[in-house]
Amino acid sequence: MIFPGFPAFIQIRLLDVIDIFLVALLIYYLYKIIRGTGAVNIFLGIISIYIIWWFVRLFEMELLTEILGQFISVGVLALIVVFQPEIRKFLLILGTRSFLGERTRNFFGRFWQTNEENRLNINDVVTACEHLAGNRTGALIVITKENNLDFFVETGQILDAVISQQLLENIFYKNSPLHDGAIIITKNRIRAARCVLPVSDSSMFPAYLGLRHRAAVGVSEQSDAVAIVVSEQTGRISWVKDAKLKRNIKPVELKEMLAREFSGDYEK
Repeated sequence: MIFPGFPAFIQIRLLDVIDIFLVALLIYYLYKIIRGTGAVNIFLGIISIYIIWWFVRLFEMELLTEILGQFISVGVLALIVVFQPEIRKFLLILGTRSFLGERTRNFFGRFWQTNEENRLNINDVVTACEHLAGNRTGALIVITKENNLDFFVETGQILDAVISQQLLENIFYKNSPLHDGAIIITKNRIRAARCVLPVSDSSMFPAYLGLRHRAAVGVSEQSDAVAIVVSEQTGRISWVKDAKLKRNIKPVELKEMLAREFSGDYEK
């Protein structure tokens, strides 16, 4: 298919339009992943070098063309090294349901339904967070989805315990040996406590927030997990998903968010 209104020597097919659209979509998702990190400056620098190389080749500047061409020829390996965390996150997004839209996930959700005993006990999680916030006890709770976070689980104390309000509160009690670090929950079980998480290096992260919030954002940058943070200083609850931090969450809001994320598997 050739679009009318273009000169005869310019032939634009429908496949060309689709090709341009897909490339633009790919660049858009890459930009969303690296936005707010130091990688965005490197990305812009690489694009600048490519544009310069294209111009010097157009004007037949052979020496510069050869030098920049050598740099671009090994650019793929350099990109893999420099953008390793971003590439990992991009592939993770492609490989999980989070890449699909909400309606598509709901349509295909029946194929990923978990059995009854694996459903998240949302009521106990929310009640524990409410009590911890009331007592100004710091907490960091990570709830996995498609990615089980096995690497981070191994950094902590393995528990493999069924979720309960009392257990959650006891873990984060200030004198508890397990209170420091994060707990990781998978399929309604506390897999481990005192886990060490990666911290976000985003330049957009608020400087007045502590390591718990930075670690919550960090783990959401590298996985599809959601994180709940209870601030020890303010007693406020925060919600983190896809590296986006939402603060001052009320218990009712937290319950609704967890219900949306985990298919509403809870007793109202």
